[in-house]
Parts: sequence; C-alpha cells; structure tokens
Amino acid sequence: MRPTGRLHLGHYHGVLKNWVRLQEEHECFFFIADWHALTTAYEEREIIAQNVWDLVVDWLACGVNPRLATLFIQSRVIEHAELHLLLSMIAPLGWLERVPTYKDQIAQLREKDLATYGFLGYPVLQSADILIYRATGVPVGEDQVSHVELTRELARRFNWMFGREPGFEARAETAARKMGKKNARLYRELRRRYQEAGDGEALAEAKALIEGQQNITLADGERLLGYLEGGGRTVLPEPEAMLTPAPRMPGLDGRKMSKSYGNTISLREAPEDIDHKLRTMPTDPARVRRSDPGEPTKCPVYDLHRLYSDAGTREWVEQGCRSAGIGCLDCKQPLIEAVQAEVAPIREKAAELEADPDTVRQIVAEGCERARGVARETMKDVRAAMGLEYR
Repeated sequence: MRPTGRLHLGHYHGVLKNWVRLQEEHECFFFIADWHALTTAYEEREIIAQNVWDLVVDWLACGVNPRLATLFIQSRVIEHAELHLLLSMIAPLGWLERVPTYKDQIAQLREKDLATYGFLGYPVLQSADILIYRATGVPVGEDQVSHVELTRELARRFNWMFGREPGFEARAETAARKMGKKNARLYRELRRRYQEAGDGEALAEAKALIEGQQNITLADGERLLGYLEGGGRTVLPEPEAMLTPAPRMPGLDGRKMSKSYGNTISLREAPEDIDHKLRTMPTDPARVRRSDPGEPTKCPVYDLHRLYSDAGTREWVEQGCRSAGIGCLDCKQPLIEAVQAEVAPIREKAAELEADPDTVRQIVAEGCERARGVARETMKDVRAAMGLEYR
C-alpha cells in the first residue's frame, strides 16, 4: 500500500480482511510503498513518514500478523531500487506508455506535474517489487491486473535475454548429476520423452522429481526446469494475478468509499463520530416525511445493510421502508451497532500500538531484515545472469 494516511473501512473490507486470510495460507510480504508515493506526491515529503507509521499501526490493529507475514518499508530494502534499475534497461518504452492507468492518472491528476521519469517508470518499480521475492501470486483488484501482466512480460523478456547463461547445457548436466545416478538417469529419460514426443505426463513427473530434490540449489533447480522444457533458466518466475474477492464498500453518500470524496469512516473513528456520520447519512430522497414510503434500493443506507446485515434484518428494512412502518433512524440503528462493534477492537488495538512506538518500529525493522535476506538472494542470481558478477 502507498502511505496516504490512516485507513478507512473501504481498505479494511477491500484489502486487509483478505490479507489476514492469505497470511494463514501463504508466505506473504506486505510492504509500505513509500517510493511509489513519491511518483505522484513528491512535493509532500513532510507527511510521508507519519503516514508510514499510521499505516503499520492500522495493519497490525486489523490482524496482519508479523509472525505469519513479513511487514516492511520499501525504501529500507534497497534491492528493490537495484532490480528496478536493471529491469528498466530492458523495458520497452511502448510497454509503459500503454499501461491503462498511465493516461488515466495523468487525466485525473491534472493539477500535478506527472511528466516525470519516475511516474512513467513506476510499473517497472512495481514489477521489481514483485519479482524481487519471486512471487507466485499477487493479490490485486481488477484494475491492477494489467500491472501484473506487465510484470509477467518483463520476467519473460528477462529470462529470454539472460536465462541462457554461458555454458548453460553443461551447467544443467552438472546439476542433474548432483541428484544422484538413478535420479539423473530418470531425469534425462523424462526430458527425452517430453522433448521428442511431447509427453505431458513425462513433463509433470520430471518437474516433481526436481522439486523433490533436497541436495540441489534453487539456481540448479531452475536450470534443470529450463533444460527440461528446452529453454533457459528461469531466473525470475512469472507471477499470477490473484483476484481479490473485494466487495464494493459504499461510502456515506452512496459512492465508493474514498478519501477524495470525503465519505469515509476511519478505522480509528471515535464512537460519537461514527454515530453522527451514520445518523446524518442521506437516505431515499422520496422519504421527505416519516409517513412517506421509500425504496431501499435507491437508498445509500441499504447498500451498507447489504454488507453488514443478515437476511432477516434486510427483510425488516425492505418491508418497513416500503410501508413507512419504520423511520430512517430506525433503519440506521442496526448499522450503527454493527459498525461500532467492528471498529471498536481495531481502535483499541491501534491505541495500544500508538502508545508503544518502539514495538512497532522493531516489528518493521525485523521485517525489513527478513525481506532483505530474500531480496539479496534474488539479486545474486540476477547479477550473475546479466554478467555483473565479478570475481
């Protein structure tokens, strides 16, 4: 996430609840994209630091667990910048100019000067963020799928240009021998069957054989996979987009919840402010008087009921609104209770974390060190593939 300030319920339902689920199932890296913030907000540097710590506090308060996932700050892992630089050497200019969000953001942010190298090249930095961890999946919304596809194309181009290292076949044969005589013989037979006859079962069996080896390095495993398929070594694997099941979080005015619309409820909103914001929400304009019947599907409040209320409550709202049997404040009361119950533990946990900034900084420091360990290993292979290894 870019550090744009404290988070709201839209972030919680759209992203963070999914992150909490993913950390139980996968090895996850969650980072604050402070360099990305500079691509459009380079003149607002004085607010970035506070926004970074606010973001970490909100993540932790929502259940992101540093024992299950790696939390870090992008600029603290300098390898992101190195891989960004190296990928920029092979990134075709036309690919970047065709990224859908490039022209969209220039049109939407006309008050900012976005005619910068950093803004044009931010998808390459985003690709480096992903590829530096050799990620297999990237949780994104539909609007970000094009960025993951560009990352796949850059990885493919890199592997095509640099995967066939000098003496590739000899190195692959050496790697095969490290598996032992029996497994090396089996690997060669499966490779022959796949390459000569297109035997898909042989390919799957050979991949399983390679993955099951404990006495070969990751680099040797990648060489064997590339040699098996008739190509080169896969230095940077191509990630897949993991479409995030994110419900549309309606704001207080019926539009999507967004800071730019001023229609949000913060994750640390005071109880009295939540109560006031929900009580003063606009409703169906047809209900001018308490006795006027309304139509729930035309009311922004009902959009929130879809997210927070069970079937029985929604039916009560529908019948009561259409018959004028309940008033708008009656309709809002279950929502007020549901939102207060959801935000209260998050707000309390955030207050504890704010009172203990040393612990928050320690969590991030440890996460940065773990992330750097993984990133360093990737960069060793990248430098070697590109001929930047000097001995």
